[in-house]
Amino acid sequence: MNRYLLDNRRPEAGERFAALAELFDPWTFRHLDDLGLGEGWRCWEVGAGGVSVPRGLAERVGTSGRVLATDIDVSWAEPAAGGVLEVRRHDVLRDPPPAEKFDLVHARLVLVHLKDRAAAMRVMIDALRPGGWLVIEDADPALQPLACPDEHGPAEALANRLRAQMRALMAERGADFAYGRTFPRLLRESDLEDVGAEAYFPIASPACAVLESTTLQHVRDQLLAADLATPEEIETHLTNLARGDLDLMLAPMITAWGRKPA
Repeated sequence: MNRYLLDNRRPEAGERFAALAELFDPWTFRHLDDLGLGEGWRCWEVGAGGVSVPRGLAERVGTSGRVLATDIDVSWAEPAAGGVLEVRRHDVLRDPPPAEKFDLVHARLVLVHLKDRAAAMRVMIDALRPGGWLVIEDADPALQPLACPDEHGPAEALANRLRAQMRALMAERGADFAYGRTFPRLLRESDLEDVGAEAYFPIASPACAVLESTTLQHVRDQLLAADLATPEEIETHLTNLARGDLDLMLAPMITAWGRKPA
């Protein structure tokens, strides 16, 4: 079974990547910059998806650095390739790891979709040089499962119901909705040092509505096939999202970091 619910070959994928970049790139790069990311760093971006994070890394490492961006589908990241940025098709669980060692290994919204998350994390830690940083980011929907915490009308109730149904589809594919909160413990148990973590809850951003709309369009056929929603419910929710007055909230993004002992 394909564990990843969202097909990046669909045209909505571009809008989805753009919304993710708007919502989370400032948050991600604030943490990476705080760790000292800069000129000459060697970075591995695991599960790159779109172009925004690889490009941001390449801008920071300069001409003396290197960025390797990998994914099982590199069609969206390939336009960023060139100079210090290499884009490579790679499955972190099945393919041999890169031969080199990195100052930074980063994965955002990747681990939760993998069958053997512990093995993937081990691969990433092993790829660090002594003193290198692992930064992992995933949502924790169990901490905040609602699309509209302020459910004051039928549009908000419908949004919450469809959000729950979309997560039911992900659960069937093995997604762990309480995984993000485990990051600090998992990093400490992996013998990393200087472990820390923070959570970020985007709310009422137009990009939240774009992300919700594109995700719903991605999984529309699966929702209908599983009798988890009706065509009328989906169309009504898409219309409500386009209207722009739903105060949508995302699940918290948990960002955690740890340093390999020198």
